[in-house]
Amino acid sequence: MELAKKQLMKLLDINESKITIPPDASMGDYSSTIAFDKAKESNENPNLTAIKLISDIMPKLARTVFSTVKTYGPYINFYLDREKVISTVLSEVLKEDNNYSAKKKTKKKLLIESPSPNTNKPLHLGHLKNVCIGLSMSRIFENRGYDVKRLNLYNDRGIHICKSMLAYNKWGRNKKPNKKTDHFVGDYYVLFDKKNENDKLMPEARLMLKKWEEGDKEVRKLWKKMNDWAYKGYEQTFRTIGLPKFDKVYYESSIYKKGKEIVMKGVEKGVFKKEGNSIFAELGKLGRMYLIREDGTALYGNQDLALAEAKSKDFTFEKSIVITGNEQNHYFKQLFAIFKLLNYGFADKCEHLGYGMVLLPSGKMKSREGTVVDADDLIEEMSTLAKNEMKKRKNKADMKTTLKIGLSAIKYDLLRVKTSKDVTFNPEESISFEGNTGPYLLYSLVRAKKILKKNKKKLVNRVKPKDYKQEEEFKLIKTFAELKTSIKSSMKELSPHHLCNYAHELASQFNKFYDACPVMQAEDTKTITARLLLVKAFIIVMKKCLYLLGIEAVDKM
Repeated sequence: MELAKKQLMKLLDINESKITIPPDASMGDYSSTIAFDKAKESNENPNLTAIKLISDIMPKLARTVFSTVKTYGPYINFYLDREKVISTVLSEVLKEDNNYSAKKKTKKKLLIESPSPNTNKPLHLGHLKNVCIGLSMSRIFENRGYDVKRLNLYNDRGIHICKSMLAYNKWGRNKKPNKKTDHFVGDYYVLFDKKNENDKLMPEARLMLKKWEEGDKEVRKLWKKMNDWAYKGYEQTFRTIGLPKFDKVYYESSIYKKGKEIVMKGVEKGVFKKEGNSIFAELGKLGRMYLIREDGTALYGNQDLALAEAKSKDFTFEKSIVITGNEQNHYFKQLFAIFKLLNYGFADKCEHLGYGMVLLPSGKMKSREGTVVDADDLIEEMSTLAKNEMKKRKNKADMKTTLKIGLSAIKYDLLRVKTSKDVTFNPEESISFEGNTGPYLLYSLVRAKKILKKNKKKLVNRVKPKDYKQEEEFKLIKTFAELKTSIKSSMKELSPHHLCNYAHELASQFNKFYDACPVMQAEDTKTITARLLLVKAFIIVMKKCLYLLGIEAVDKM
């Protein structure tokens, strides 16, 4: 409980590392090891130090949420005052409602760049993880008062784009899309690799890239047509996922020339070096980073220098976060090192959030053999699985509901593991309405809404602590108070898995309360009212969790 920990830290003048949870509930709710440190200072027995400290602490408890304090050898253990906790926590949740856990808005600007796809194929499962992390982290930072700007970069030029273009030029015969447009483009990326035996097509692809950079009209015309198809498909997928519009969209094709200018000035200043026609930066232990190829065409670092300057010009920010797979961790270390060589004032404000791979039960995803898991196909499959789950429960559901349930399974499963770690996505397990899944959270919320709907009387937010006598009631209320801690941890580590763990614990605790404490069938009116307020508070907190995770609630399951 954040409030309790804050009070202990102030009371004892310690940091959070000195606070632990006792191994047994009978030994209190919190414990401190402060007596060990104090005993060393005074060179006395820590047991005796603990007793002395208690005499100073006891008179100050009245201003806290604790009722009493006891020693267990050298440990000082604190017991929560149930009525104070119930009154403080439950009243706060009900009063603040949708604003529960939110901090006051500030002018601190934070940039989050995600998902930055290449425009040569449809979005896949890896992009979904990127989108899920970006959306959740954006909302988490907004909840803590930041002015978040969501950015996207389209990597719309380069050798990978030319592969799709070349294949279409050779075998597309000016066909128009006969399927979702980004999938149509992706088919030619796959076709290129099937036809590219022993890299026999690579010289043509490189030549096409060179022509593009030289402004060849026919190449540029083909490029624009295929990119427009890719953009159209992406926008459809973003809408399906429930992604809000980006605050700013950048295009590699619009900034790469500026990147070349930056590189050439860097050469003049001695920051970058030349080797033939190629240009690179020597970065000591981080190695060498090439910015321009031998044939004069630009590499990613060239573009990212221009992008960084563009962001700095467009926004005055406290922090700028780029989200990509963690296979690019080293690349971003090199890039940020170059920022410092160029004396960019924002160099220390840039951060890379690298996420682990998405694995399937059969192994790692592949992207060029045509066996990649497309985001659209997966979403459709999960919607179908959700529909089947509803049928098992003899419930009918419209397409919007099954889509939301399917997306909840995807989003939660991709976020429940620490961001930097690989995650194995199992469609059948993730769609379950029970266990550590997104649909389980939705199901718990639907269950709570049904209870509240049965109440026909006006529910006044007046908390009476003495009406909560059952242990499961108190445990649920204490769980409400942990939301802020999970949000802070998720923000600090740039990983929403803390919030996922919390949401699952919240749902589990609510269902234990539901099983142990009848609401509408309670023994008297005051207990019914008290428990209805508890159900209402649960709905408020769970809805906040779902929102922060980018999951949309449903009304039936």
